Amino acid sequence: MIKIILSAVIMLAGILVWNFSDHANTSINNTAKFMLSDSTKKQGTQMSDKIIKTDEEWEKELSPEEYRILREKGTERAFTGKYWDHHEIGTYICAACSTELFESDTKFDSGCGWPSYFEAIDSSRIIYKTDKSFGMTRTEVMCAKCGGHLGHIFDDGPPPTGKRYCINSGAMKFIKKDK
Repeated sequence: MIKIILSAVIMLAGILVWNFSDHANTSINNTAKFMLSDSTKKQGTQMSDKIIKTDEEWEKELSPEEYRILREKGTERAFTGKYWDHHEIGTYICAACSTELFESDTKFDSGCGWPSYFEAIDSSRIIYKTDKSFGMTRTEVMCAKCGGHLGHIFDDGPPPTGKRYCINSGAMKFIKKDK
């Protein structure tokens, strides 16, 4: 009788653990799944206070264009974004969570039609992930705080880094520096 009760308790505990872990996995919304990917490489220290919201919450907060770019990994057409030919002095921040990403003194004209930067303010504010979409392999860059898609990084930038962060204008907002 004790063996039967003990077996039942063990089986019940296994079912509870399985249900809890299954529920925890299914409750992670699509906007947070990027944090679980094995292909994600991080540089620097990990950013704390990550923002995790449902797609519905993001859709209410962002403009349709920001949502398409940041949450659906879209892009704007070359030479159409508000910052590709922008020359004011200041800071470019994530349009979703206001994380400071790039300074205007690291911006350069790459001729590609998107805002380009040779260095992020802090590499821990960026997540790097392999992107094999559209039949090519690139490195996607995302905001480490909210997981928003920003653009891609390439190894054809100017000194001192040799990097080109090719970023969608719709993924950022600009904070002008006071003189």
